[in-house]
Amino acid sequence: MLAIEITPRPAPPAAPRGLALWRLGFRPFYLAASLLAALSVPLWAVEYAGALPAPYLRAPVWHAHEMLFGFTLAVVAGFLFTAVRNWTQRPTPTGAPLAALVLLWLAGRVLVLTPYAAAAAAVNVAFPVAVAIGIGVPLVQSGNRRNYFFVALLLAIAVAALAFHLSQMGVIAWPARASLQVGLDVMLFVVAVMGGRVIPMFTNNGVPGAGAARTPQVERFALGSVLALIAADLVDAPAALVVTLAVAAALAHGTRLALWRPWRTRHVPMVWVLHAAYAWIVVYLLLRAFAAAGLVPVPLATHALTIGAIGGMTIGMMTRTARGHTGRRLVADRAEVAAYALVQLGAIVRVGGGLIGDSLYLPSVVIAALAWSAAFAIFAVRYWPVLSRPRADGRPD
Repeated sequence: MLAIEITPRPAPPAAPRGLALWRLGFRPFYLAASLLAALSVPLWAVEYAGALPAPYLRAPVWHAHEMLFGFTLAVVAGFLFTAVRNWTQRPTPTGAPLAALVLLWLAGRVLVLTPYAAAAAAVNVAFPVAVAIGIGVPLVQSGNRRNYFFVALLLAIAVAALAFHLSQMGVIAWPARASLQVGLDVMLFVVAVMGGRVIPMFTNNGVPGAGAARTPQVERFALGSVLALIAADLVDAPAALVVTLAVAAALAHGTRLALWRPWRTRHVPMVWVLHAAYAWIVVYLLLRAFAAAGLVPVPLATHALTIGAIGGMTIGMMTRTARGHTGRRLVADRAEVAAYALVQLGAIVRVGGGLIGDSLYLPSVVIAALAWSAAFAIFAVRYWPVLSRPRADGRPD
């Protein structure tokens, strides 16, 4: 009888184990940012009610500061530490240095709730400078001049933070809200730059035949219009000039978005969320013009940018980059789609309620706050195992 030798199949590889939180910048900073976004609104209510002992920053200034220099800057740090490593093939902070940066960021969140103004200022200025160094070293080492401007933008954020805190402490005669506006302008520029780089690419990759396009003239005008707004805010330009610049910028960014064919992405949530976020930039710029003309309250424009554009872009980019860099499929599940929808709901309610009338102001604030907190709570719960564990495909980060 002929014996047949059967070679046993190799056992499937064991699932990766261990804590991977400090392996790459997006992991701790996305998690920290989502937790701050989910918890900050309830904490804001506690602080607003006077339940915290003599904090340095009181609401609503604390809320504005934390959304800009806390939440948004954490997302930017996580994204840039990850992207710069890919762009340069050089290391960005990992392990103990990355953990130290997260602790520096966390110290900034705690100190603004204490009476220690100078310490809060020093830490909140130091963080963007540290991030600038963390990405600047590999950029310079690799000669990646195309992205040097990210270092300059982070240093500009540090200057805005310094001016804000010096204003709060009475050291300089510069309105604290002006520093926040300039900081928001810089973040708008960051979103506009990254949106222009990734949204058309993701659209064409994720939606066959979408035909998303870019033209040099529109790109230059769209980004240049944001730089012009930054300059106008720095010199406290007359309202008529701000109106003109904001309307021109809205037209440029609206044209840019139209070239990306957003209507063809409605069946792909991980793509349409980015288009929806970018559409809020156009809404913000129009509302900014109306606000400068005295036709609508300034906070409506601000929240179109912060909730709609920045919130929508961050939730979309966090889910996409977290999936991509942990070896998972680039397909949004129900939890992620719910988070996308809640951010959009928050923006629509917060801006729309204010436009309709004063009677809907308070309900719109409450509903928007709950939607925002729920969206990022979903992300934190859904992505804790993703961000804290090794890649699903067993590859190194």
